[in-house]
Amino acid sequence: MIQKVLIANRGEIALRVIRACQELSLETVAVYSQADRESLHVRFADEAVCIGPPSSTESYLNVHRLISAAEVTNADAIHPGYGFLAENAEFADICHSHGITFIGPSAEVIQKMGDKALARKTMTEAGVPITPGSTSAVESIEQAKTIAQEIGFPVILKAIAGGGGRGMRIVKNLDSLETAYDMARAEALSGFKNPDLYIEKYLENPRHIEIQIMGDQQGHVVFVGERDCSIQRRHQKLIEESPSPAVTPELRKKIGNTAVKAAKAVGYYSAGTIEFLMDSKKNFYFMEMNTRIQVEHPVSEMISGLDLVKSQIQIAMGEPLQCQQKDIKLFGHSIECRINAEDPERQFLPMPGTVTSFHVPGGPGVRVDTHVYSGYQVPPYYDSLIAKLITHGRTREEAMIRMKRALTEFIIEGIPTTIPFHLKVLEHQTFRTGKYNTGSIETIMNQ
Repeated sequence: MIQKVLIANRGEIALRVIRACQELSLETVAVYSQADRESLHVRFADEAVCIGPPSSTESYLNVHRLISAAEVTNADAIHPGYGFLAENAEFADICHSHGITFIGPSAEVIQKMGDKALARKTMTEAGVPITPGSTSAVESIEQAKTIAQEIGFPVILKAIAGGGGRGMRIVKNLDSLETAYDMARAEALSGFKNPDLYIEKYLENPRHIEIQIMGDQQGHVVFVGERDCSIQRRHQKLIEESPSPAVTPELRKKIGNTAVKAAKAVGYYSAGTIEFLMDSKKNFYFMEMNTRIQVEHPVSEMISGLDLVKSQIQIAMGEPLQCQQKDIKLFGHSIECRINAEDPERQFLPMPGTVTSFHVPGGPGVRVDTHVYSGYQVPPYYDSLIAKLITHGRTREEAMIRMKRALTEFIIEGIPTTIPFHLKVLEHQTFRTGKYNTGSIETIMNQ
């Protein structure tokens, strides 16, 4: 049994995990860099350990210091949150070798699904549809040209070890392939220490649909509806909602069952997400699997009533899932807006600084996940996410009305934020009708 959990992360997700642990009567250990000394997760954990300077490579990504902090505090489990080391197979393996429970899937599964080309190959063998393209690393520009000509342009190059849009290039013709190939490899090497790429058919303006799954160590897997993450900029998600306006009940069951099949094919347990691209004809294709809790998990919690983070911890303890697929009932509609310390008027330039005034919205169907308070210093060293605003309503219209109300109530002064951008999106006809895709943000921003 787990008794004490070290949270190997920061910000709102660290607070989210602390709250889940408190409800399970588990002790918590916060780790923090020197830049996060005054962060709320440090205040609310039972214990806190400074693990280094502001740079994430010397703190939140420093495996030796994290393991040392766990051993010094007698923590018997580590929750990685999202980002940082959450999908690092080596870190999960090191935790295991030190007798520390890693709250997530096995290192083997993380490794397999983290290799995007191997994941595509695994899904193909499991009968899960993938977009046409390579199922292994492209070994040369000549091979890339051959594959591209076979599947037809446009194509997209992606880093095998990548994510978040890095090491990714869209190529529309043969003449530009070689330059894109060299640039993507260089970016992949810089960002992930692995230059390998794979290539696949590029779908023009698809929907980005992801399925929340939960699996236990007894082999049971369920899906908790879908999330539509198509409102994104440069492959970075900005607004998520559940259910998707483009998914019918019949399609939800089909794509959900496909996600469950994909998870079972790799022996997956813990919380995870199977991500798909869906074309205009409702054909869906496996894109990748995220072997961690997602930033946008609250929208699935709001429509299902489940606590996904608590479930993660219980699964890590060896407990079976507390519900079967037939027990999962989805109610109403939920939307999440990511509030970032960025200036939308300056190409979403990150804007760290001091928050001089901070007031969160309230009322029916409103949830705010944040680590920020009045006087908080937003550091320049990490992701610019400072809050997640989530609303729930009986209908999509009610959820949107509540979101607009909540955004106008949300007071953050001292730094620019993306709140004005979110209001613009919510008022745009493309979003209001639900007829958007991954290319819609450019249209919205230019009007």
